[in-house]
Amino acid sequence: MAGIAVCGWVLAASAALTALIGRRSLARQMASVARACHELRGPITAARLGLELGTRPGALSPARLRALDLELGRAALAIDDLADVRARRRPPAAWEEVELRGLLKDSIEAWCSYASFRGTTLELRWGGGAVLLRGDRLRLAQAFGNLIANGIEHGRRVVEIRVAAVMPVGCAGAVRVEICDDGPGLPAPVAELARRGRRNRGAHGHGLVVAADVAIAHGGRLGSAPSERGARVVLELPVAAGARGRLDA
Repeated sequence: MAGIAVCGWVLAASAALTALIGRRSLARQMASVARACHELRGPITAARLGLELGTRPGALSPARLRALDLELGRAALAIDDLADVRARRRPPAAWEEVELRGLLKDSIEAWCSYASFRGTTLELRWGGGAVLLRGDRLRLAQAFGNLIANGIEHGRRVVEIRVAAVMPVGCAGAVRVEICDDGPGLPAPVAELARRGRRNRGAHGHGLVVAADVAIAHGGRLGSAPSERGARVVLELPVAAGARGRLDA
């Protein structure tokens, strides 16, 4: 009888463990689906509003078309992530040199229609010459697009994108991009908000998770800095070796 009881206990424990693993796996899958939906919703919204404004004579400029192409590329990336198409995920060896100012201008152009719809102005504050990053252009666009969209969502009138400085990091350097809004500010540190976002299967918090993951994958980090008003989210990324630009602090 004791052996039967032990066997029953072992089977029950195994079943409970299997159910727990299954629930955790399902939770991870649900979080991945929610994140992919978020990454689809943002670029599609930006592209749709951009196309609506593009019906005006002369509105579909080369810059607008390039920005729309960038957002549609982000949407395709989200579909790949949802389908787990690892073959199309570019390893660091296949990364390219990305000119930061051009990428930021394209990201701002992509979201300016949404900003205008919400009564917000996007402003780029650039202090100097060209800065090159080495990375995946679409992944970097994911990070910048999500942070700009968050600034629009939580800000009021102005969202500033500041490229503040190039700081020495060993023999290379790092560029600091700040997204500043005039909203109520962050309810918690960025790291904590990203942790909450990883557990969240709802509509909120996924943008910071995506931006943080892109930063880590590129050898950088996502954080925040003190601000007199609103949120000040900071994305630091290493510059391309041998192609270090100089910016005024």
